[in-house]
Amino acid sequence: MTTIQTHTLALPGVDLVYDVRGPLPPSGGRPVLLLIGQPMTAEGFTALASHFTDRTVVTYDPRGLGRSVRKDGRNDHTPQDQAADLHQLIEVLGAGPVDLFASSGGAVTALELVATHPGDVSTLVAHEPPMNGVLPDAEGADRARAGFHEAYQAKGWGAGMAAFMAMTSWQGEFTEEYFAQPAPDPAAFGMPVEDDGGREDPLLSKVSWAVSDYRPDPSVLAAAPTRIVIAVGEETGDTYTARTAHATAALLGQEATVFPSHHGGFLGGEFGYAGKPDEFAAKLREVLDAG
Repeated sequence: MTTIQTHTLALPGVDLVYDVRGPLPPSGGRPVLLLIGQPMTAEGFTALASHFTDRTVVTYDPRGLGRSVRKDGRNDHTPQDQAADLHQLIEVLGAGPVDLFASSGGAVTALELVATHPGDVSTLVAHEPPMNGVLPDAEGADRARAGFHEAYQAKGWGAGMAAFMAMTSWQGEFTEEYFAQPAPDPAAFGMPVEDDGGREDPLLSKVSWAVSDYRPDPSVLAAAPTRIVIAVGEETGDTYTARTAHATAALLGQEATVFPSHHGGFLGGEFGYAGKPDEFAAKLREVLDAG
Protein backbone atom coordinates (compact mmCIF):
# COMPACT_ATOMS: atom_id res chain seq x y z
CA MET A 1 0.00 0.00 0.00
CA THR A 2 1.30 3.46 -0.92
CA THR A 3 2.15 5.61 2.09
CA ILE A 4 0.27 8.91 2.30
CA GLN A 5 2.19 11.86 3.68
CA THR A 6 0.01 14.77 4.80
CA HIS A 7 1.39 18.30 4.85
CA THR A 8 0.11 21.80 5.56
CA LEU A 9 1.09 24.77 3.41
CA ALA A 10 0.66 27.96 5.44
CA LEU A 11 -0.48 30.75 3.12
CA PRO A 12 -1.62 34.25 4.15
CA GLY A 13 -5.31 33.38 3.82
CA VAL A 14 -5.43 29.64 4.47
CA ASP A 15 -3.64 26.65 5.92
CA LEU A 16 -3.79 24.43 2.85
CA VAL A 17 -3.71 20.69 3.62
CA TYR A 18 -2.47 18.29 0.95
CA ASP A 19 -1.52 14.63 0.67
CA VAL A 20 1.40 13.12 -1.22
CA ARG A 21 1.51 9.52 -2.41
CA GLY A 22 4.98 8.63 -3.69
CA PRO A 23 8.37 10.35 -3.83
CA LEU A 24 9.22 13.98 -4.42
CA PRO A 25 10.76 14.70 -6.80
CA PRO A 26 8.82 12.01 -8.69
CA SER A 27 10.63 8.97 -10.01
CA GLY A 28 10.51 7.46 -13.47
CA GLY A 29 10.56 10.75 -15.35
CA ARG A 30 6.80 11.25 -15.06
CA PRO A 31 5.36 14.49 -13.67
CA VAL A 32 3.38 14.66 -10.46
CA LEU A 33 -0.27 13.75 -11.00
CA LEU A 34 -2.48 16.26 -9.18
CA LEU A 35 -6.13 15.29 -8.59
CA ILE A 36 -8.52 18.10 -7.63
CA GLY A 37 -12.22 18.82 -7.20
CA GLN A 38 -14.53 21.50 -5.78
CA PRO A 39 -16.39 21.28 -3.47
CA MET A 40 -15.02 17.72 -3.34
CA THR A 41 -12.01 17.34 -1.08
CA ALA A 42 -9.06 14.94 -1.21
CA GLU A 43 -10.98 11.94 0.14
CA GLY A 44 -13.04 11.79 -3.05
CA PHE A 45 -9.97 10.75 -5.03
CA THR A 46 -8.98 7.74 -2.92
CA ALA A 47 -10.21 5.17 -5.44
CA LEU A 48 -8.70 6.96 -8.43
CA ALA A 49 -5.32 7.51 -6.76
CA SER A 50 -5.08 3.79 -5.96
CA HIS A 51 -4.77 3.08 -9.71
CA PHE A 52 -1.66 5.25 -10.10
CA THR A 53 0.77 3.70 -7.64
CA ASP A 54 3.48 3.98 -10.30
CA ARG A 55 3.29 7.77 -10.11
CA THR A 56 3.52 10.43 -7.42
CA VAL A 57 -0.05 11.55 -6.78
CA VAL A 58 -1.03 14.70 -4.89
CA THR A 59 -4.52 15.54 -3.61
CA TYR A 60 -5.66 18.49 -1.51
CA ASP A 61 -8.57 20.14 0.26
CA PRO A 62 -9.47 23.44 -1.43
CA ARG A 63 -9.45 26.65 0.56
CA GLY A 64 -12.16 26.63 3.23
CA LEU A 65 -13.16 23.01 2.58
CA GLY A 66 -12.34 19.88 4.56
CA ARG A 67 -9.10 20.30 6.46
CA SER A 68 -7.97 23.55 4.78
CA VAL A 69 -8.95 26.19 7.31
CA ARG A 70 -9.33 29.78 6.11
CA LYS A 71 -7.71 32.70 7.90
CA ASP A 72 -8.99 35.52 5.68
CA GLY A 73 -12.41 35.92 7.28
CA ARG A 74 -14.24 35.01 4.05
CA ASN A 75 -16.45 32.09 3.09
CA ASP A 76 -16.75 32.48 -0.70
CA HIS A 77 -15.13 30.06 -3.13
CA THR A 78 -13.65 31.51 -6.32
CA PRO A 79 -11.64 29.91 -9.13
CA GLN A 80 -9.16 32.78 -8.84
CA ASP A 81 -8.38 32.15 -5.15
CA GLN A 82 -8.19 28.41 -5.62
CA ALA A 83 -5.97 28.69 -8.70
CA ALA A 84 -3.62 30.98 -6.78
CA ASP A 85 -3.48 28.39 -3.98
CA LEU A 86 -2.69 25.62 -6.47
CA HIS A 87 0.09 27.70 -8.00
CA GLN A 88 1.65 28.05 -4.55
CA LEU A 89 1.23 24.33 -3.92
CA ILE A 90 2.89 23.36 -7.21
CA GLU A 91 5.80 25.68 -6.40
CA VAL A 92 6.22 24.08 -2.97
CA LEU A 93 6.16 20.61 -4.50
CA GLY A 94 9.05 21.69 -6.70
CA ALA A 95 7.90 19.31 -9.39
CA GLY A 96 6.08 21.38 -11.99
CA PRO A 97 4.74 21.28 -14.55
CA VAL A 98 2.27 18.70 -13.25
CA ASP A 99 -0.32 16.54 -14.94
CA LEU A 100 -3.71 17.58 -13.62
CA PHE A 101 -7.02 15.74 -13.46
CA ALA A 102 -9.75 18.12 -12.35
CA SER A 103 -13.36 17.24 -11.61
CA SER A 104 -16.45 19.47 -11.63
CA GLY A 105 -15.70 22.79 -9.91
CA GLY A 106 -12.07 21.71 -9.73
CA ALA A 107 -12.04 21.71 -13.54
CA VAL A 108 -13.06 25.37 -13.45
CA THR A 109 -10.22 26.11 -11.03
CA ALA A 110 -7.84 24.23 -13.33
CA LEU A 111 -8.83 26.31 -16.37
CA GLU A 112 -8.12 29.48 -14.37
CA LEU A 113 -4.76 28.01 -13.26
CA VAL A 114 -3.74 27.36 -16.87
CA ALA A 115 -4.87 30.86 -17.86
CA THR A 116 -2.90 32.60 -15.10
CA HIS A 117 0.07 30.24 -14.63
CA PRO A 118 0.41 28.38 -17.94
CA GLY A 119 3.77 26.89 -17.04
CA ASP A 120 2.33 24.98 -14.10
CA VAL A 121 0.48 22.27 -16.02
CA SER A 122 1.68 19.90 -18.73
CA THR A 123 -1.63 18.10 -19.43
CA LEU A 124 -5.00 19.10 -18.00
CA VAL A 125 -7.93 16.72 -18.11
CA ALA A 126 -10.94 18.87 -17.16
CA HIS A 127 -13.90 16.61 -16.42
CA GLU A 128 -17.34 18.21 -16.81
CA PRO A 129 -16.66 21.79 -15.69
CA PRO A 130 -19.98 23.37 -14.56
CA MET A 131 -20.02 26.81 -16.19
CA ASN A 132 -23.37 28.40 -16.99
CA GLY A 133 -21.97 31.02 -19.36
CA VAL A 134 -20.81 28.55 -22.01
CA LEU A 135 -24.37 27.26 -22.55
CA PRO A 136 -26.79 28.60 -25.16
CA ASP A 137 -29.42 28.65 -22.41
CA ALA A 138 -27.17 30.40 -19.88
CA GLU A 139 -30.05 32.46 -18.51
CA GLY A 140 -32.06 29.29 -17.94
CA ALA A 141 -29.11 27.70 -16.13
CA ASP A 142 -28.82 30.77 -13.91
CA ARG A 143 -32.54 30.57 -13.17
CA ALA A 144 -32.32 26.86 -12.35
CA ARG A 145 -29.38 27.53 -10.03
CA ALA A 146 -31.37 30.26 -8.29
CA GLY A 147 -34.18 27.72 -7.88
CA PHE A 148 -32.20 25.22 -5.83
CA HIS A 149 -30.68 28.07 -3.81
CA GLU A 150 -34.16 29.39 -2.99
CA ALA A 151 -35.34 25.91 -1.98
CA TYR A 152 -32.32 25.61 0.33
CA GLN A 153 -32.95 29.00 1.90
CA ALA A 154 -36.64 28.29 2.40
CA LYS A 155 -36.61 24.69 3.61
CA GLY A 156 -33.05 23.61 4.31
CA TRP A 157 -30.49 21.14 3.00
CA GLY A 158 -32.79 18.29 1.98
CA ALA A 159 -35.06 20.50 -0.12
CA GLY A 160 -32.09 22.32 -1.64
CA MET A 161 -30.25 19.13 -2.53
CA ALA A 162 -33.38 17.58 -4.04
CA ALA A 163 -33.80 20.69 -6.23
CA PHE A 164 -30.10 20.54 -7.13
CA MET A 165 -30.40 16.90 -8.16
CA ALA A 166 -33.50 17.69 -10.20
CA MET A 167 -31.50 20.38 -12.02
CA THR A 168 -28.43 18.25 -12.67
CA SER A 169 -30.46 15.24 -13.86
CA TRP A 170 -32.59 17.26 -16.29
CA GLN A 171 -31.96 16.28 -19.92
CA GLY A 172 -31.48 19.15 -22.35
CA GLU A 173 -31.95 22.89 -22.09
CA PHE A 174 -33.77 24.50 -19.18
CA THR A 175 -37.08 25.22 -20.88
CA GLU A 176 -40.35 26.37 -19.33
CA GLU A 177 -41.23 22.69 -19.01
CA TYR A 178 -38.43 22.36 -16.47
CA PHE A 179 -39.57 25.35 -14.45
CA ALA A 180 -43.23 24.22 -14.51
CA GLN A 181 -42.39 21.08 -12.54
CA PRO A 182 -43.54 20.83 -8.91
CA ALA A 183 -40.85 21.14 -6.27
CA PRO A 184 -39.14 17.77 -5.87
CA ASP A 185 -39.75 15.73 -2.73
CA PRO A 186 -36.50 15.34 -0.75
CA ALA A 187 -37.60 11.91 0.46
CA ALA A 188 -37.82 10.71 -3.13
CA PHE A 189 -34.08 11.38 -3.44
CA GLY A 190 -33.28 9.85 -0.07
CA MET A 191 -32.76 13.29 1.45
CA PRO A 192 -33.94 14.43 4.89
CA VAL A 193 -37.20 16.36 4.98
CA GLU A 194 -36.34 18.12 8.24
CA ASP A 195 -34.58 21.50 8.16
CA ASP A 196 -31.32 21.34 10.12
CA GLY A 197 -31.07 25.15 10.17
CA GLY A 198 -27.77 25.35 8.27
CA ARG A 199 -27.41 27.76 5.37
CA GLU A 200 -23.67 27.62 4.60
CA ASP A 201 -23.45 24.57 2.35
CA PRO A 202 -20.78 25.30 -0.32
CA LEU A 203 -22.90 23.71 -3.04
CA LEU A 204 -26.35 25.06 -2.23
CA SER A 205 -25.63 28.55 -0.92
CA LYS A 206 -24.31 31.39 -3.07
CA VAL A 207 -20.73 31.09 -1.80
CA SER A 208 -19.64 29.08 -4.86
CA TRP A 209 -21.55 30.96 -7.55
CA ALA A 210 -18.27 32.41 -8.84
CA VAL A 211 -17.43 28.87 -9.98
CA SER A 212 -20.47 28.39 -12.21
CA ASP A 213 -20.30 32.06 -13.29
CA TYR A 214 -16.77 31.56 -14.64
CA ARG A 215 -16.22 31.69 -18.40
CA PRO A 216 -12.74 30.90 -19.75
CA ASP A 217 -11.00 33.03 -22.36
CA PRO A 218 -10.28 30.63 -25.26
CA SER A 219 -7.54 32.83 -26.72
CA VAL A 220 -5.63 32.84 -23.42
CA LEU A 221 -5.93 29.07 -23.06
CA ALA A 222 -4.91 28.53 -26.69
CA ALA A 223 -1.72 30.52 -26.05
CA ALA A 224 -0.75 28.32 -23.08
CA PRO A 225 1.71 25.44 -23.57
CA THR A 226 -0.67 23.16 -21.65
CA ARG A 227 -2.40 20.34 -23.46
CA ILE A 228 -6.06 20.70 -22.47
CA VAL A 229 -8.49 17.78 -22.71
CA ILE A 230 -12.16 18.40 -21.89
CA ALA A 231 -13.76 15.18 -20.67
CA VAL A 232 -17.38 14.03 -20.42
CA GLY A 233 -18.96 10.89 -18.99
CA GLU A 234 -20.59 8.50 -21.42
CA GLU A 235 -23.51 8.08 -19.00
CA THR A 236 -23.99 11.78 -18.27
CA GLY A 237 -26.34 11.99 -21.24
CA ASP A 238 -27.60 15.46 -22.10
CA THR A 239 -27.64 16.75 -18.54
CA TYR A 240 -26.21 20.04 -17.33
CA THR A 241 -22.57 19.00 -16.83
CA ALA A 242 -22.47 17.03 -20.08
CA ARG A 243 -23.72 20.08 -21.93
CA THR A 244 -21.21 22.38 -20.22
CA ALA A 245 -18.41 19.92 -21.08
CA HIS A 246 -19.37 19.79 -24.75
CA ALA A 247 -19.82 23.57 -24.88
CA THR A 248 -16.44 24.19 -23.23
CA ALA A 249 -14.75 21.81 -25.65
CA ALA A 250 -16.37 23.61 -28.58
CA LEU A 251 -15.21 26.94 -27.15
CA LEU A 252 -11.66 25.57 -27.25
CA GLY A 253 -12.03 24.18 -30.77
CA GLN A 254 -12.15 20.52 -29.81
CA GLU A 255 -14.59 17.71 -29.12
CA ALA A 256 -15.06 16.42 -25.60
CA THR A 257 -13.22 13.17 -24.84
CA VAL A 258 -15.61 10.50 -23.59
CA PHE A 259 -14.80 8.81 -20.28
CA PRO A 260 -16.57 5.84 -18.68
CA SER A 261 -19.51 6.36 -16.34
CA HIS A 262 -20.96 9.68 -15.20
CA HIS A 263 -20.08 12.92 -13.38
CA GLY A 264 -18.67 10.94 -10.47
CA GLY A 265 -17.31 8.15 -12.60
CA PHE A 266 -14.03 7.90 -10.69
CA LEU A 267 -15.71 7.42 -7.30
CA GLY A 268 -15.80 4.18 -5.36
CA GLY A 269 -18.94 3.00 -3.58
CA GLU A 270 -18.10 4.69 -0.27
CA PHE A 271 -19.79 7.93 -1.33
CA GLY A 272 -23.08 6.40 -2.43
CA TYR A 273 -22.44 7.70 -5.94
CA ALA A 274 -20.38 4.83 -7.28
CA GLY A 275 -18.98 5.10 -10.74
CA LYS A 276 -16.59 2.81 -12.58
CA PRO A 277 -13.24 3.73 -11.05
CA ASP A 278 -11.29 0.88 -12.70
CA GLU A 279 -12.45 1.78 -16.21
CA PHE A 280 -12.22 5.49 -15.48
CA ALA A 281 -8.61 5.20 -14.30
CA ALA A 282 -7.67 3.17 -17.38
CA LYS A 283 -9.09 5.88 -19.63
CA LEU A 284 -7.33 8.62 -17.69
CA ARG A 285 -4.02 6.75 -18.00
CA GLU A 286 -4.60 6.37 -21.74
CA VAL A 287 -5.28 10.10 -22.16
CA LEU A 288 -2.30 11.14 -20.06
CA ASP A 289 0.04 8.72 -21.86
CA ALA A 290 -1.07 10.14 -25.20
CA GLY A 291 0.41 13.47 -24.14
